[in-house]
Amino acid sequence: MPGPSAAPKPVRPDAPAAALMATLMATLARLAPDDLLRRLAGGTEGLTDAEAAARLSRVGPNQVAREHEHGMLREFAGRVKNPLNALLLSLAAVSWITGDARAAIIICLMVALSVILAFVQEHRSNHAAARLRAMVRTSATVTRRPASGPPRMIEIPIEALVPGDVVHLSAGDLVPADLRLLASKNLHVNQAALTGEAMPVDKLDQVPPATADDPFAFANICFMGTSVISGSATAIVLQTGAATFFGQLAGDVVGQRMPTSFDRGITRFTWLMIRFIVVMVPAVFLINGLTKGDWLEALLFALAVAVGLTPEMLPMIVTVNLARGGMAMARKQVIVKRLNAIQNFGAMDILCTDKTGTLTQDRVILEYHLDFEGEESERVLEYAYLNSFHQSGLKSLLDEAVLAHENRPEHVGHIAAYTKVDEIPFDFQRRRMSVVLARPDSAHLMITKGAVEEVLAVCDRYSLGERSGALSATLLGDAKREMARLNAEGFRVVGVAFKEFPAPLATYQEAEEAGMTLLGYIAFLDPPKETVADAIRTLNDYGVTVKILTGDNDLVTRTICRQVGLAVDRIVLGHELDGMSDEALAILCESVAVFAKLLPAQKARVIEALHRRGHVVGFLGDGINDGPALKAADVGISVDTAVDIAKESADIILLEKSLSVLGDGVIEGRKVFGNIVKYIKMGASSNFGNMFSVLGASIFLPFLPMAPIQVLTNNLLYDISQTTIPTDLVDEEYLRVPRQWDIGNLTRFVLIIGPLSSIFDYLTYFMMLYVFHAWDRPALFQAGWFVESLLTQTLIIHIIRTARIPFVESRASMPLIATTIMVVVAGAAIPSTFIGHALGFVALPPLYWPLVATMMLGYAVLTHLVKIWFVRRWGM
Repeated sequence: MPGPSAAPKPVRPDAPAAALMATLMATLARLAPDDLLRRLAGGTEGLTDAEAAARLSRVGPNQVAREHEHGMLREFAGRVKNPLNALLLSLAAVSWITGDARAAIIICLMVALSVILAFVQEHRSNHAAARLRAMVRTSATVTRRPASGPPRMIEIPIEALVPGDVVHLSAGDLVPADLRLLASKNLHVNQAALTGEAMPVDKLDQVPPATADDPFAFANICFMGTSVISGSATAIVLQTGAATFFGQLAGDVVGQRMPTSFDRGITRFTWLMIRFIVVMVPAVFLINGLTKGDWLEALLFALAVAVGLTPEMLPMIVTVNLARGGMAMARKQVIVKRLNAIQNFGAMDILCTDKTGTLTQDRVILEYHLDFEGEESERVLEYAYLNSFHQSGLKSLLDEAVLAHENRPEHVGHIAAYTKVDEIPFDFQRRRMSVVLARPDSAHLMITKGAVEEVLAVCDRYSLGERSGALSATLLGDAKREMARLNAEGFRVVGVAFKEFPAPLATYQEAEEAGMTLLGYIAFLDPPKETVADAIRTLNDYGVTVKILTGDNDLVTRTICRQVGLAVDRIVLGHELDGMSDEALAILCESVAVFAKLLPAQKARVIEALHRRGHVVGFLGDGINDGPALKAADVGISVDTAVDIAKESADIILLEKSLSVLGDGVIEGRKVFGNIVKYIKMGASSNFGNMFSVLGASIFLPFLPMAPIQVLTNNLLYDISQTTIPTDLVDEEYLRVPRQWDIGNLTRFVLIIGPLSSIFDYLTYFMMLYVFHAWDRPALFQAGWFVESLLTQTLIIHIIRTARIPFVESRASMPLIATTIMVVVAGAAIPSTFIGHALGFVALPPLYWPLVATMMLGYAVLTHLVKIWFVRRWGM
């Protein structure tokens, strides 16, 4: 089953490139700021639009290899490159060299059929996904100088960044290029994608010592592909696109996700069949050469058998199924960044989800601004407004709600009275942020807002109207009870506190967040999305357990869970996980549905614990703190309004706000898996049965059971009948259960169902030899087995495709029925036509048809009965 993504490993360009880049970065890192700006022909006020446009035309867009779309030729070549196609084309070459041009042409037609169908469907899917992907843009905040007027901060697509641009970073941003810091505040960056370091590193706007030689040791350099965990910074772009450190690595880094169990299962099956062919074909060659004496004919027949045993349509079936699933999701406004994620969707049995912005609406409403005693307070709203307005980091939904509050005009006028001095950005350890403002009297005012527990932890006084006092244990208890009351009603509560500095400090650090005065609370209504309750019910109906992993407190979480119909017996808090062993955590995670007050690393740890218990885990999140969990999950799901790091980490992005598409994704994934497994079961069991039939016939017949060209024609018609399997319907009961690759179940099915076809092949041999006396009439024998073999192989998919009674309780899709009828009619007619004569057939006697129809009915009934027994014992 899919496991968690492997820990990232350090990566480096090749030695010469690494040395050149290290030298360049060392030079740029050690330049004085003024010298650096001169070298880059830039300034702290940014570039003009004209300068930026000129540089963009000179250096090209800020893109690396992973963002380049493959052209149609490269897509087509990707479809051709496959071990099965290589095997078939090799057999075609041998056939051509030995003089059997017709066989070579038919083999090439088979490959072309598989490749063209897969290419067309995948190209359509990629085109649809590209149109949707264009709607989700990753942007950067830069300072630009217009033709007239002061410099302004604007959002631009990261592709438009150029060297010399001044970039502003905040929590949740992806670092958009290789940058040199000009100013920073408590900046922490995750460099794991490049260095393998699990912990974030501090970045400072300080020139590194002369002894430092590793670019990643330069504290004032940030690299493209890393992400900002907390803090803020202003930086200048040094390199963009392929010239960045990440760009040099892009060719190696792209697509380094671990293969899923589905990928490994398909690969194992492919090589199993190839090994089977390697053993089987020489045996057929030797037996026919020794018994018939015509070694060239024996070789050609062995080659034809090799083609018949090759599941040449498997690459097409897999690709078309995944592409159809991707297009089905695209029609529901869902971007599938990796097609294999669709199958993982179907295999998923646990969906972990963040609460805020995913289960709840993405438009938070500020309902109350309360003082210490729970009364409405304009001062609380004013201070909260000043904090949200002046913070330079990523503005959360809560900040936007404060700034959009209906009473804000009263406070807009107060902004001019304050000048921002400093800021202590939010991080997930403190869970609060502070801004420091200069008042008209020159004193400094620190305003802090954040999680109530964390704000209360740094307060020792309270302010209520004109009076203030010490925050006693009794008053602290009252404050916590008021917070609990609001939480229980579904409100998200944020504490607001302040601290005055009559003697201003030069800089402010986290240590200054102490001895503060509690002012009050702001309470937000963050109701669940209307579609959440139905989505959870649908997922439960399809065997997917939903678990909540949130950084919010347990009271609000319990209320939201109740509103969406999620039963909560116990809520586990983040601090409870710290002393827990991996084994104990794995057991706990299976029994508990809700985890609250989790840090980002704890979310990922819960997912990894579920992996250890054998689960396929999805994660739905949109925040800064969801990146590690999205990477750890088998299928990461985000929304188009998510922060950059969440969208970059996700496999699937929802463009619509409705979560009902989650159930659709599960169903599509199981349809994809079901239709692929149908082909594998049918093809593998058919090939296994053919092995006994061909070996037996080769031993006792005085002629070949079918001429090489006949075998290839049979196989081509059979392939045509299977091209519509991706369109087939899947039974409802099959969709109700998570589906994973089970090679043991597949092997049992092949060993049990496969030999059944041989029974009826041998009955056909008996009929042709003793009823129609074909011992000395090879053309008649070959025509009889050609028709029986093609009809049974073509019709058996309708038996294997369902656990129900075929044609009565479950019918195939109309395209599959149509291709079946077309191939059956063509196969039955061929021996009586000029095509049949060209292939070496003769017309079959009238008595053949009722006899073969009886055998086909018997084969269908026997296979269905054995299938029912198999399903009851081992499952579908």
